[in-house]
Amino acid sequence: MDSLTQIVLGAACGELVLGKKIGNKALLFGAIGGTIPDLDVFIGSFLYNNEIQAMAFHRGFMHSILFAVLGCFAFGWITYKLYNTKKRTGTTQLKDWILLFFWAIFTHPLLDCFTPYGTQLFAPFSNYRVAFNNISVVDPLYTLPFLFCMIVVLFLKRTNLKRLQWTKVGIYISSIYMVFTMFNKFYINRVFKKSFKKAGISFQRFSAQPTILNNILWYAVAETATEYHLTFYSHFDKSTTADKMITIAKNHEVIDMNDKNLQTLAWFSNDYFTIHKKEKISTFKYTDLRYPMVNPDDVNTSIFNFTVYLENGEWDILPFDGNTPSKEDFAKFTKRFWGI
Repeated sequence: MDSLTQIVLGAACGELVLGKKIGNKALLFGAIGGTIPDLDVFIGSFLYNNEIQAMAFHRGFMHSILFAVLGCFAFGWITYKLYNTKKRTGTTQLKDWILLFFWAIFTHPLLDCFTPYGTQLFAPFSNYRVAFNNISVVDPLYTLPFLFCMIVVLFLKRTNLKRLQWTKVGIYISSIYMVFTMFNKFYINRVFKKSFKKAGISFQRFSAQPTILNNILWYAVAETATEYHLTFYSHFDKSTTADKMITIAKNHEVIDMNDKNLQTLAWFSNDYFTIHKKEKISTFKYTDLRYPMVNPDDVNTSIFNFTVYLENGEWDILPFDGNTPSKEDFAKFTKRFWGI
């Protein structure tokens, strides 16, 4: 999920492990631990000159179970050595720091698994991305109550037993909401299956996810042999099905997708993508259809639009090279949210 949410969750882990011993410093180190996996964004840019490979590196090894196990020992040992100066000798133990960094790092990819982006939890042994698609990458109803509880903890003394109580309240509220989104996902899947059947669409597979910032308005893409069918459904809709469909051609044959980099790009999109030629030679518009459009009526407002181009015999992308959504696009999104 978003960085703020991961910081809050990491801080909660730090409080549970070391809050009684070092107070608010535990929140700080937990927050740092919860941020570490997302440093792969910068590391990927350093390791790869190709944007496709750098993008694929994100939520890879540094978001895996193995990294959490190895990383907690490395970061735990380093922090233990730096923290336990003469004034602090004996205040903490090495195992405390190992546990703090394990839970702060491990809960980061675990939380990411619930989002549509997908997380390579089993890397480097498998590049399978775990994605339950039940919560948006940014959802205030998950984050804000949790954040409020952790802010309260900041103003309580280390010895105050209410620190632990408030931390648990934050974890319980966010976890209950997460369970709600999972049940909501099961319900929404049935709605979309019913909707595609009603529209006479015999799909091979489909994917559904909530739109940004909420768990009310949902988006789905269904795949047939030659086309994709896109639709939205809001809990505020009067109908029990999603009745408006947008149908677009796959156009996968536009480029020879046997290229290594293009195969990585298709893997990133879980093969939900469409391609169109652009005016410039060897340049194409690539739309990742897993993610919803800002304007529910216009596929061109998809955020995950890339310009794919061939340079020096290698395929690469200009990330997020789509048109900037207009006020009208956001207005239509808002209306669709309310079922209008």
